[in-house]
Amino acid sequence: MKNNILKITFITALFLSIAGCSSNDDSDSPVIIDPPVVVDTDPLTTANAATYLVDPNATKETVALFYNLKKLAKTKTAIGQQDPFNSFYLDAGGDSDIKKNTGFDPAILGSDFMFITDKSNDGTASNWFYQQEQKIVSDAKAAYAKGAINTFCWHLREPNKEESFYAADMTSEQKTTAFRSILPGGANNEWYKKKLDKVASVVSNLKGTNGELIPIIFRPFHEFDGSWFWWGASFSTSDEYKKAYQFTVDYLKNTKGVHNILYAFSPDNSYTTQADYLSRYPGDNYVDILGMDNYGDFNNQGQTGADRANSKLKILSDYAKTKVKIAALTETGFRVTSSTPAITDWFSTLLYSSLTKNDIQISYVMFWNNNKDGYYVPNGSVSNTTDFKNYSAKTKSALVNSLPKMYELSK
Repeated sequence: MKNNILKITFITALFLSIAGCSSNDDSDSPVIIDPPVVVDTDPLTTANAATYLVDPNATKETVALFYNLKKLAKTKTAIGQQDPFNSFYLDAGGDSDIKKNTGFDPAILGSDFMFITDKSNDGTASNWFYQQEQKIVSDAKAAYAKGAINTFCWHLREPNKEESFYAADMTSEQKTTAFRSILPGGANNEWYKKKLDKVASVVSNLKGTNGELIPIIFRPFHEFDGSWFWWGASFSTSDEYKKAYQFTVDYLKNTKGVHNILYAFSPDNSYTTQADYLSRYPGDNYVDILGMDNYGDFNNQGQTGADRANSKLKILSDYAKTKVKIAALTETGFRVTSSTPAITDWFSTLLYSSLTKNDIQISYVMFWNNNKDGYYVPNGSVSNTTDFKNYSAKTKSALVNSLPKMYELSK
């Protein structure tokens, strides 16, 4: 057990130190935007909002979150960060680093089901993984109480030894078989259902002070177009990926009766056409939020990279307008360390332009977590503090203080 925990702790440290999740591929392939078939008038109303969700039985707070995120994108993009209340630059605790800088907390709290579903989480008070679960749940409740939004990713460890989510840590045979083994009829489908049972239990018990279920955004199997995770494109066919995503949604929604989830689809930034983006899309009936994770286009690529990112965001924004979905930049950032200096005006010019040019509507953007050795969001005492503060104060940016009441439908 001790060796196992040490190994997992090492993997955890590695996970926290990586530059986000995705590739820094700065491919300059031209981005082709299909002529959008965009409705002239937004058909979404408070009366019909529930009909556009994946879950027709979603709670009223979840319906309200969908509606308000969709409407928010017309004027603002909410700013979020992964694990902002427990992961700080230089391990300097206290307020979130965003609040240290701006005076306000992020509008989006990013969390992970990774530790919650870990094989070593035995549900006892002295167990480190269970303690992480309790901390994540507490943070999610606190964010909701502030009016912020909760989104969860899932760095699910592979089903063989359950020690890593990286394909590089697996044998060739494991990489070939792991993902399809969790599909219905597969050798590890029951294993996967037990993991989903744990997710369902946590989400179904995530409640506000009045006993209402707290809505979350869940983006399973993210960055699937790359091959760094065991669910990546090299290890599954398009059909297998779609089936896994669909099974996940159906199991949580129908089998477990979880009705406080919005479902997000989030490839990395490899696509250049709408057809590329939708190549593994599980269907409109399974996706509420159209996302993209993109680090590479912002990795010292200047305005050219920012414009390339904007073109990719326009693809999903236009599709979201057509299909009455939400569009989001579900992960991004540029990690500053002692050896990697900040990029001048990265937030206020490059990122902001990518989120606002060409009439795109992006509901939220989420930065990866800060930690001891580096940061994605300045904490108020570093060189690019003013850049972020200026960005967060711009007309189309929103921290938690600028959000409307996200869990209520306007009368």
